[in-house]
Amino acid sequence: MALDTDVGLMVTAFGDVDLGEVAERAEGLGYDAVWVGELWGASGVVQATEMACRTEDIRIGTAILNVYSRSPAVLAMTAASLTDVFDDRFTLGLGTSTPKAVEDLHGMDFDRPVRRAHETIEVIRSFTGRSTDPGDRVSYDGELLEVADFPAVDAPVPIYHAGLGPANRRVVGRLCDGWIPHNIPFSELADAFEVVAEAARERDRDPDEITIAPYVPSAVSEDPEEAREVIRGHVAYYVGSGEGYRRAVATRFPDEADRIAEAWRNGDRREAADAVTDEMVDDLGVASTPDEAGERLETLVEDAGIDHPIVVIPEPASRELTEATIDALAPGSH
Repeated sequence: MALDTDVGLMVTAFGDVDLGEVAERAEGLGYDAVWVGELWGASGVVQATEMACRTEDIRIGTAILNVYSRSPAVLAMTAASLTDVFDDRFTLGLGTSTPKAVEDLHGMDFDRPVRRAHETIEVIRSFTGRSTDPGDRVSYDGELLEVADFPAVDAPVPIYHAGLGPANRRVVGRLCDGWIPHNIPFSELADAFEVVAEAARERDRDPDEITIAPYVPSAVSEDPEEAREVIRGHVAYYVGSGEGYRRAVATRFPDEADRIAEAWRNGDRREAADAVTDEMVDDLGVASTPDEAGERLETLVEDAGIDHPIVVIPEPASRELTEATIDALAPGSH
């Protein structure tokens, strides 16, 4: 039975298979979108372009580009160019990233991240909006950003935002077409979205038009314990290395999140992974055998009110597990 929703795949290279090949495979299997992240070592924009050149119809998105390392104008130009090159298949996924990435990699202050996201998205909206008057010029006077006297480009692009905390979720509701949460337990997702919905209604926007597109960490194996171990390691990494992720998990599992974070800070990654309970695995991802994986994803989507699950296969999953997961969670496999 086909899943009654779009399914996306976060594309990463595995073994000797490159991102373009994975995107081609995803399109052949019926995935509705492929997404690419960006941290260090490769440009997500270049990788997205390669995937677009190797596919025909599948949507392509960034999940995510951070709002610090490129100016709003560069992000707007990038979105406009990719929208044109991809024949309107592109979605711009943005987020604040983490202090580690912004400060230690990019050498920038992780200053007022929620305000930075809000103003960046507003400027991008202004630059990429469809103007009724070709002579219209964009000006913006924010608390952090200023833009003066440049023309807009005719390239409306869907913008998704990876807001975790309540303030960042309000940015989604005020300005965005979609929400990309990560590590908010799925049992808490509907309540978390109410913050998005309230902010949308305050701006006379329809919350039902905002796509809920969470990362769904997924691992499929004939050995159920192998699959669960992959998700445990993924959860431990995020809870241990990012305070925002720890807080997100703690909305449902406060004591467990504290134990995981403490073990991680003490350098004991094995203890951190072991502290991820079976209940947490089930509420934060899909860990399953091939026969049960599609049903598990379908149940998750229905129970949590998800519009567009983005299947994420945690690293370092084996090539065999990666291929099994891509195949088992493809829309046509359910």
